[in-house]
Amino acid sequence: MGLSIICLEQVYNVTKFLEDHPGGDDVLLSATGKDATNDFEDVGHSSSAKAMMDEYYVGDIDSSTIPTKVTYTAPKQPHYNPDKTPQFIIKLLQFLVPLVILGLAVGIRFYTKSA
Repeated sequence: MGLSIICLEQVYNVTKFLEDHPGGDDVLLSATGKDATNDFEDVGHSSSAKAMMDEYYVGDIDSSTIPTKVTYTAPKQPHYNPDKTPQFIIKLLQFLVPLVILGLAVGIRFYTKSA
């Protein structure tokens, strides 16, 4: 089919116009694959340029066939609470410190009794 551009819900085959476009072929190539209506209107084309579009007209877009945009929804993950790590360490120390003290007391008692 050639190089097609969508503008104002109409399709245009601009393959033959690539070399003659005043803005260069890069402008037309960058407008393919998307709705180029805003790009076309932002430039401020003359009425003769708009009339020239009829020569390249292919057909209309049936907007009911265009898929709606799907928004990405991230999967739900459990909330990470950064405060849990210090709480875990404190609880671990509350358990281990008395055990270390008890171990030291038993060790000292055992060492002093044998001497």
